[in-house]
Amino acid sequence: MAKAVKLSDIAVRVGVSTVTVSKALSDQKGVSEELRERIKVLADEMGYKQPSAAKKQQTHKSYNIGVLIPEHYLDKYDSFYWQMYQEVTTKAVSKNCFTLLEVVSSAEEEGGRLPKLLLEKKADGIVVVGSMSKGYLAELNQYGKTPVLYLDFYDEEQGCDAVISNGFYGAYVLTNYLYHMGHRKIAYVGTLLSTKSITDRYFGYSKSLLEHGIAQREDYIIPDRDLGSGMIDEDNLLKLPEDMPSAFVCNSDLTASFLIRKLERNGYRVPDDVSVVGFDNFLYPGLCNVGITTYEVDMKEMARRVIHNITRKIENPHYKPGVFIVDGSLVCRESVRHV
Repeated sequence: MAKAVKLSDIAVRVGVSTVTVSKALSDQKGVSEELRERIKVLADEMGYKQPSAAKKQQTHKSYNIGVLIPEHYLDKYDSFYWQMYQEVTTKAVSKNCFTLLEVVSSAEEEGGRLPKLLLEKKADGIVVVGSMSKGYLAELNQYGKTPVLYLDFYDEEQGCDAVISNGFYGAYVLTNYLYHMGHRKIAYVGTLLSTKSITDRYFGYSKSLLEHGIAQREDYIIPDRDLGSGMIDEDNLLKLPEDMPSAFVCNSDLTASFLIRKLERNGYRVPDDVSVVGFDNFLYPGLCNVGITTYEVDMKEMARRVIHNITRKIENPHYKPGVFIVDGSLVCRESVRHV
């Protein structure tokens, strides 16, 4: 085994003291830039590693992170979760981990057939991207005691471990924005109880109305998707109220794009006649000819947090689970006008 390079070895080669070498490598004062650069180059050539870096390299482990996505979230238009998966993969690689993707079909989920990643013990931990049925999640958490973490959804079970975007606050911010732009007749578009995130966003919308003294109207709560399949149904749902609102808060940019298309077919112009806001700041290219004001989900931070949490959960038997909420930001575009 090659002998480890010491500070004194570098000092002898350069002709300075060990203290000078230490200061140069730790970027402390008292060393000229020319000498500092010379010492750093030589240290690199000699293969010197600072004790803290060497220790970190010895203790850091690599893991296989299984990523499960229900197939209905990978619809040709709804590729938000595909981008989320890419962010998770990028962050995993930066932490010397690897991701293994498995798409769970509706039949597998309904039949309770566990993913091969679990059955064949290929993953050290599992990240579930997008909500799945309670029964299926229960089996995932019980099988083989493999650590499981949810991304972009949560459930009410004790010990739920999840990373989510701040849907409640995001919809609250969007509705407040519409109010300050002069709107008072504001509708919400999203099928309540279809997912936790859609329901949370509804409550953020409701909080804003309540604080501004605006009474909620039943006809201004507009379903957008089938409760069973979770798919947006533009033909049978997304019904426009007879007494038209001046603005709509949509649970996603995808829903907002379908709503804008329906409004235009019915003779309404966005934003001249009606204003629309979405959520996510993600939309399949070409779906909408109007720039949608939205609440941007911080995918990079969510991916960073989920990799951080799942590796800690794998390593630490005393890891404490919980729901970690990541804030986003308002993005203003052309779909809203002041009235």
